[in-house]
Amino acid sequence: MSFTFAIGDIHGCLTQLEAMLRWIEPYGRGTVVFLGDYVDRGPNSRGVVERLIAGPKSPEWKWIALKGNHEDMMVGAMEGRYEESWWLASGGIETVQSYGGLIPQAHLDWADRLPLIHSDQYRMFVHAGVKDGVYLEDQTPHDLMWTRFTPSDSNEFWGKHLVHGHTPSAHNPRTIGNRTNVDSACVFDGRLSCAVFDDDVPGAPIEFIEVKT
Repeated sequence: MSFTFAIGDIHGCLTQLEAMLRWIEPYGRGTVVFLGDYVDRGPNSRGVVERLIAGPKSPEWKWIALKGNHEDMMVGAMEGRYEESWWLASGGIETVQSYGGLIPQAHLDWADRLPLIHSDQYRMFVHAGVKDGVYLEDQTPHDLMWTRFTPSDSNEFWGKHLVHGHTPSAHNPRTIGNRTNVDSACVFDGRLSCAVFDDDVPGAPIEFIEVKT
């Protein structure tokens, strides 16, 4: 039996991330999918990025970090694609402070190269969601990083269960039809969430893990 763990938006909350990894560790092995938004708003974006770059401490684990809209905003602001003031007002100030004023190019390159989507036999993982009525191959980066679902939205999602973050709610983590939202607004109330999937069983999570420190 193998498991996949999908961790919601972290936003610089390193303490909660480390606590979540300690909760997952007893499973022994598996795949951890981080659903994006590692930086901005929270106290230690640099520490979160450094922990993800370092990777798992055991070869029994595979980590997959997806790109969130806040990684895209950070890189875009540094490259001049976006107005820096927009990013700073959206939580970038805390990120710059965590780096002592200068974000290393290696961290920007890492964030820029992150994949937008991960799929396995039964599930599809993205940061934000997918645009309704658009073929999967025609989904744009903006669709995958910025889509907002209403609480009741669901769909067939090309025969897979869709797992995402991006839209925070105190009611998350929760499953609505063929969709699970794992963003429990950690940076606002300190609660980081993870959805646990049995890799051999289609559909919704078999359980949720929540940590609050």
